[in-house]
Amino acid sequence: MVPDAAEPFYKVMVNDAYVARVIEGCNSVSVLILFVTFIIAFRGSVKNTIVYATGGVVFLYLVNLFRIVVLTIAVYKYPEYTESLHGLVFPSIIYGAMLILWVFWVRRFARK
Repeated sequence: MVPDAAEPFYKVMVNDAYVARVIEGCNSVSVLILFVTFIIAFRGSVKNTIVYATGGVVFLYLVNLFRIVVLTIAVYKYPEYTESLHGLVFPSIIYGAMLILWVFWVRRFARK
């Protein structure tokens, strides 16, 4: 990853070829804020809420890193599928992971 001097993003280079750029929206901060807000809104005990929110943030951040790495490799190998991969497949990974964590939280820990 190479920072761009003129723009607020990183260029992803593979074998000296420009493959993608990672912008602010790729960092998952908005997803993490949404996740924590939901957990707080459907809170359980203070301890469970803090532990689950912290663990969930770490998990979702790691899922997002994995998503970026695999997306970069996929775009490098299959550039003709860039739009489908970037717009449909890979957002489903991060939002799907968040949905699974939410459902588990509500069923297991949230106050009824």
